[in-house]
Parts: sequence; structure tokens; C-alpha cells
Amino acid sequence: MSNVQREIRVQRTRIAEDGSRSQELVSYQVPVNKRTTVLDALEYIRSELEPDLLYRHSCHHGSCGTCGMLINNAQKLACLTAIEEVSDDVVEVRALSTMNHIADLAVDPAPLFADFPRHATYLRESEASREAVPPEEIERFSRFEDCIECGLCVNSCPVTRRFMGPAALAAYRREIINRPERRDELLAEVDQEHGAWACDRALNCSRVCPTGVYPAKHIALLQRELEDSESSAGGKSGEGA
Repeated sequence: MSNVQREIRVQRTRIAEDGSRSQELVSYQVPVNKRTTVLDALEYIRSELEPDLLYRHSCHHGSCGTCGMLINNAQKLACLTAIEEVSDDVVEVRALSTMNHIADLAVDPAPLFADFPRHATYLRESEASREAVPPEEIERFSRFEDCIECGLCVNSCPVTRRFMGPAALAAYRREIINRPERRDELLAEVDQEHGAWACDRALNCSRVCPTGVYPAKHIALLQRELEDSESSAGGKSGEGA
């Protein structure tokens, strides 16, 4: 850490004697250098200033998705956002509003998964090097999908009516790719007013995705598949008439 100080304003939860809860922004002065991330700053605050500060984190390198937050009103991963990249004088950190709020910056991500496809695999063949040799105890390498389930896409989505959401619909598209035998079943589940057709094509979800999933593209592909299925069904019906 250098001696350069930056002001970090953090959403804190205050609990009154009667049990009521309120939110406020609390300012902290944090020493930073060129490599300091927002997550590093939160770790400093918790270890040096406020040991009761609550937030979620795990991997520290953009793989787990747990540190998704609003950083100066932008949906970002705290572990990948360098303080130096935040152009404003003050760095303001808030919890994602589309999650179940626990306290401070900590959230329960349960709402993110409410509309995910049931019994999904979420796995595909590994993109590891062809020369990579699996350990003796496993037959082959597999990897999780690129989606790290951070929820940034859902928080950025401007749709205010009932909507399955970009993360869930991208998961449906991945499952159709992984399990083509489920295609008709899965398409029927997203062929709803609150499913693939509720997307307004704002594209915010694709812009904020830290791993390049591009949920808007998957939603557009779902819509195209639904239209193709409807056309095919109409053609078959006409042939049999």
C-alpha cells in the first residue's frame, strides 16, 4: 500500500434498538496503489477499521462471481475493479438491489436462480489444451459454463415487469445446446410473456457481463428458435390439412 489516500463510501446497515434497519453511506480513507482493487479496499476497511463490515467474496480473480456490487452505480466485480480505474474522486460501493439484502454489501443470491432451468447440467466439454493429460482418477476434463452467476446482468436489466431475466434465459440457451433432447421442453418453458418475449433489447446485460457470456445474444437466439419452431409447426399443420 502506498500513502495515497482515496475516499471509499460504503453502504452500511444500521439496526436500531427497536430492530428497525436503515441504510447509510459511511466514508473511509483507504491507502491505495495502482494495483489496489475495490475488494482490496473493503478488506482493508474490515481488517483495519470496521471488523463487522459484511460483504461476499471468494476467489479474488473474477471466477466465482460472489463480489458483484454497484461501484459508482455501475455493475462490476469488486475483485476486478481497480481503484485507479474509477475516475470519480469518491468510490461509492452499494449492494446489488436485485438480490435479497442481508446487511451492508452482503446479499443472498437466491432470486437469481428462481427461474433457472430445472435439472440442468451447466457443463460442457473442456476447452483445455489438447495436450493436457487428466489425472488418473478422472476420465476427462470438464469445465463450468462461462457464466459465473454474479447477477450483474440481472441488476443492469431495465425491464421492470415480471421477467425471467438474462441470466436464467442464457442458462436455458446453454442447456438446449448441452442437452438437445430437451429442446422442445425447454423452449416451451421460455415461450411465455415473462420469458424470452419480455426482453426489451436494451443490451445492458451483455455490456456488464465480466466473462463475455452476452446474455442478450442468447435471448435473441431463443426468440429465433421459438419463431422457427412456430413456423415449422405451422408448416406441418398445413401439410396435413
